[in-house]
Amino acid sequence: MLPITSPQNPTIKLIRSLADKKYRREHGLFVIEGMAMLEKALALDWRPEHLVVTKPAFLWDDIKALTVSEKIMSDLSAQNNPHEVLATFKPRWHTQPAKSGIVLALEDIRDPGNLGTILRTAEAAGVVGVVLGGDCCDPYAPECVRASTGSIFASALTRMPTDKLVDLIKGWPGETVGTAMVAKSSFRRSYGAPTLIVLGSEAKGLSAAVSAACKHLVSIPMKPGVESLNVATAAALMMYEVDRPAR
Repeated sequence: MLPITSPQNPTIKLIRSLADKKYRREHGLFVIEGMAMLEKALALDWRPEHLVVTKPAFLWDDIKALTVSEKIMSDLSAQNNPHEVLATFKPRWHTQPAKSGIVLALEDIRDPGNLGTILRTAEAAGVVGVVLGGDCCDPYAPECVRASTGSIFASALTRMPTDKLVDLIKGWPGETVGTAMVAKSSFRRSYGAPTLIVLGSEAKGLSAAVSAACKHLVSIPMKPGVESLNVATAAALMMYEVDRPAR
């Protein structure tokens, strides 16, 4: 079979539209690129809705690939050097996070690259769930998916408005700890289980309501004159500090 070369092919048009958040929501799909990410998805029991390749292949017996020209793959790809494999998947959302182990809650995180890096670190640190509160960016945006290097498939994601995040913090059965630059307690301390770590955006930090709901507020010491840490770096420090006794 000859590869698809027309950008007007209905499947190609659909996949291209998924670069836009509006159409990701409308179609209930997101895009991943690269064999490594696809293999991780399959290993975690995710099944693609579409599989696009530049070489004729049935990579798995039960998943038929759509072969396209390199020009079409380049048009679909969000990267300068497109992979030979691209796939779409349906997002997965949890209604509530697990209330055991370590759970990370993020309020108003707007940068998808930061969020993807946080998800990657959360998987490495053994975090069991990530809550996206308030006006967080789309975790299934191409930039976030790419930065997660496949951890998007291992992430138990829950999203909720700020008032529901406040309720979650107040009703948490273990320890809730938020980060704040004005906090007098250092983040280097012991934490009770289960632990809910709460971080806000770099620009504004936690909102007053979310900050007030946390049982403890901690800060990460910095050299005088430094404005703030990157939120992905702060999240990494917090997750590994909370998990330190187990390690």
